[in-house]
Amino acid sequence: MKKAPLNSENQQIVIKKNITKKSTRSPLFYVGDKYKLMPQLSELFPKNINNYFDVFGGGGSASINTKAKHFYLNDIDTKVMELHHFLMEKSTNIDQFIFDMRFLIQEYGLSHSELGPNIEIEKLKKEFKKTYFAKYNKTGYLKLRSDYNTNKDRTELLYLLLIYGFNHMIRFNRKGDFNLPVGNVDWNANVSSALTEYASWVNKNEITLTSLDFEDMIKRNFENNDFIYLDPPYLIRFSEYNKLWNEEHEQRLYQVLDELDNKGVKWGVSNMVNDHQGNHNYILENWMKKYQVYQIKSNYISHFDNTIKDTYDVYITNV
Repeated sequence: MKKAPLNSENQQIVIKKNITKKSTRSPLFYVGDKYKLMPQLSELFPKNINNYFDVFGGGGSASINTKAKHFYLNDIDTKVMELHHFLMEKSTNIDQFIFDMRFLIQEYGLSHSELGPNIEIEKLKKEFKKTYFAKYNKTGYLKLRSDYNTNKDRTELLYLLLIYGFNHMIRFNRKGDFNLPVGNVDWNANVSSALTEYASWVNKNEITLTSLDFEDMIKRNFENNDFIYLDPPYLIRFSEYNKLWNEEHEQRLYQVLDELDNKGVKWGVSNMVNDHQGNHNYILENWMKKYQVYQIKSNYISHFDNTIKDTYDVYITNV
């Protein structure tokens, strides 16, 4: 494989070529999801994994696209894990769940493009080229949001909010109320397909769900061929997803990984050294020199301007 210097000290990293293999997307459509990168990353994982620990699991795409005997899916966001619990329960009969959700969509008067063209939406497209779904769904979405905030035990409403909300995000205010605005999205064939594939993964595998701090998650005795994958929030990215991550967390993470390496535990971590805005993660750059580093092409697209950013992730591993 081709090698090239990453920094002024000429640390050598391996550049992975783009792979066209298609991966499976999580039905949570999670911000920061690695599903597009999994064809590259999975090639770098150990070939025979016993227990797979997805420490910053998010939507679960890293787990869904990995082969292992047992999966431990973790995320500190309890609402994300609530959705996983909910969808796993529904996976016993996912077709019935998708059918039932059609009635909820209809009840709230939301668009449902999987069922075919909608005359009113087609009219809105001509006037509001980038916000036609949002224009059509706003009233129903606000009613949906209000109903969920009145009764947060209704996880099916939270899932609909995720599908129809801005950028498929999950956000709550200080009062604990869901507060995202409507997005220019709706339930389409991709949603049903993602749910079906997720259910297939759930029904074929042993999966343990937790919602713990990353250090608590990996304080355990590991077995032979166990593997830990970590995709932490990026220190140099400023977004809703990354707002609770800081330099203290970053340093603590790398200390834990060093300790695991000393114990012979296999791990791999995804991160970013620099981005298109000139931000640089010197903590990561200095720490990763002692491990194998792979450069992963990511081509991030910003939600605020639709130009492709020629940005690289790095994958660091002790395997």
